[in-house]
Order: sequence, then structure tokens, then C-alpha cells
Amino acid sequence: MTYLAINLGILTIAFFVSGMIKPRWPLFFMKAPSRFNIATVTTVMIMITMTLFGEGLEAKKLEKIAAEHVVPAPVPVPVPDADVPKAP
Repeated sequence: MTYLAINLGILTIAFFVSGMIKPRWPLFFMKAPSRFNIATVTTVMIMITMTLFGEGLEAKKLEKIAAEHVVPAPVPVPVPDADVPKAP
């Protein structure tokens, strides 16, 4: 999930820079986009990126803790035939 957050962060930066240069490029579907619209969308994208990054770090930490506390399964030990009394 952290890779997704990093990729979305790069996309957010590209969106912001291109939108500040010419707002019509990233918001091509709007009639009259403004730089305020670019700033609003960028703010939302930054919040999503930071949330994804934090959740990815938390998941990685939980995986590490789970890997350290693995309990091995008990293995049955075969009983030798010499110790077992024979039936008459």
C-alpha cells in the first residue's frame, strides 16, 4: 500500500504543478477551471496519499509483529514397537 501512496503522491505533485501552470490541462472536463479548484483537489489528494501511506506503514508493522510471534505446530513422535506389549 505504501507503493500506491508514493505513486499517488507523485501524481498529486504533477497534477498540482501542471494545474498551476495552466488549470485547463488537468481539469479538461470543466468549462472554467481555476487555480482554486486545483488547490482544492490537490488538498484532497494529499489527504488520501497520507492516509494510504500511514495505513501501509501500520500494515507492515503488524506483519512484522505477526512474523516474530509464530508458534510452531506440535509434531507427533512415533512410539517404538519394542515398548508396546504384544497382545496374546
